[in-house]
Parts: sequence; structure tokens; C-alpha cells
Amino acid sequence: MALEGLIGKKLGMTQVFDEHGVVHAVTVVEAGPVVVMQVKTSAKEGYEAVQVAYGAKKRSNKPMRGHFKKLGDFQMLKEFKLLGDGEYTVGDKVGIELFSEGDLVDVTAKSRGRGFAGGVRRHGFHGGPKTHGQSDRHRAPGSIGSGTTPGRVLKGQKMAGHMGAAQVTAKNLKVIAKDEAKGLLLLAGAVPGATNATVTVTVAKKQRKSAKK
Repeated sequence: MALEGLIGKKLGMTQVFDEHGVVHAVTVVEAGPVVVMQVKTSAKEGYEAVQVAYGAKKRSNKPMRGHFKKLGDFQMLKEFKLLGDGEYTVGDKVGIELFSEGDLVDVTAKSRGRGFAGGVRRHGFHGGPKTHGQSDRHRAPGSIGSGTTPGRVLKGQKMAGHMGAAQVTAKNLKVIAKDEAKGLLLLAGAVPGATNATVTVTVAKKQRKSAKK
């Protein structure tokens, strides 16, 4: 069975032209290679999955070095489900051969941290009136709830606060092109995270459902 996804790194954005001369804004992702650390089976663990390692690390602690089985020191571990055909053993390297041009993928990463932001920047509020004596209401949030009923601010109310630095998934991004030699995927549109951020690229749920049909 094939892995459902890979761990990679966001390199930045550029543009490419297709065979019809149409320009596409793409994000370049260096996907893999990942190293298989553990193969989980239905007989032993109760489900089928593969644990993979990604990224170099100067030195791991002793328990992790034992788990890595002298294959190297790695930055992170992640577990992926198995899809389709294929078998893996500990030490195997897996790269972008999992994906083909035209595939749809979901990309998960930690979004860029924006610090403390007001309602206008964080939620797109339009602000208060700019005239008629309202000199200090340009970017104010306005009412945050009625006084008597319910007499409190409801949970989830959109207000100023910490913005970004949260896990975000961009869904159904098309693989425009790939470079097998360099291990690069060119994905249509934007991908969450800053440049050099670690990202997870998986087969889109939409594509899995269509394949089952």
C-alpha cells in the first residue's frame, strides 16, 4: 500500500505557464524524502499505518536514537495511513513518486504568526463611522453583545486577539508540475506557513472519495 502523504518544506512561490500559455501562481514544496521508521499492522497494532521520519537534527536523545535504529538523527516523526498498493520496510525512503501531475492534495502547516491584532485586521471588520464627531471609532469593534440579555459576552465572539500561529489546512490544491530529480512539487495557489516552514502534503479527501466510486 502507498502512503497517504509526505512531510516537506515550503520553499516559496513562483509562476509557471502550462501548455496553453496560461500562467499559474504556484507554491514550491520540497516533499520528502521521508524514511520509514516503523510499519504498523492490523495483527500487532490493530490498524495499518507507517511511521516516517523527516529532517536532519544534530543530536537526538538516547531513547530516540534507539528508535531511529542507527538510520540517522531526524527532526520529526509522523504517522500516515496506507492507501492503494505497496509494501514498506524499515529504512525505506519515500519521495514525491506518490503524487502525479493533476492530483489534488491537502496541505497542512502552522500559519504565520501575526501577534496581537485588532478586529479590522483579524476578522475584516469595516470599523466605525469616520465623520459626525466619531474621531476615535475608525477601527473600533463596536457592540460585543446586549446588556440585559444575555448580559455577558458569548463564547466565540469575534474580537481583537492573537492572530495566526495556528494549524491550517489548504484543501484540494492541484499538483501543477513536479521535479523528480529535486523532489519538488508545484502546487496551485498559496500554502499556509512561512518560507521554510514544515508542511504535510496528503492525498486530498475529495480525490480519495472519487477514487472509491
